[in-house]
Amino acid sequence: MTPLTELATLPTPVLVGLGGTLGALSRYAVDTALSGGHRSTLAVNVLGSFALGALVAAPVSTAAATLFGTGFCGAFTTFSSFAVGVAEDATNGDGRRAVRYAVGTLLAALGGVAVGGGLVGILA
Repeated sequence: MTPLTELATLPTPVLVGLGGTLGALSRYAVDTALSGGHRSTLAVNVLGSFALGALVAAPVSTAAATLFGTGFCGAFTTFSSFAVGVAEDATNGDGRRAVRYAVGTLLAALGGVAVGGGLVGILA
């Protein structure tokens, strides 16, 4: 039995918890490396979108999708920090920055999904 085959025997909450732990630790590492703020939130959301796009396009088991998609990508990416950043910019009187950040992040994240899924399609 391979390690990925053994994953299928774990209960779903364990898979989500394991993936979530790895995703949260990875998110912290990116946040630390980029000194927090909009840059780190943008980075994790685009990287996570890329990873999720690749995962969805790949022929993976339900257990792998749960571990990496729901667990890892769910904990790695952040909508709440993104929303707070947009709201803070807007309430601080910088509406243009809020709009640029919101639109830029959404377009970059959608681009990440497309590139991740496209690469798997090409390589498959």
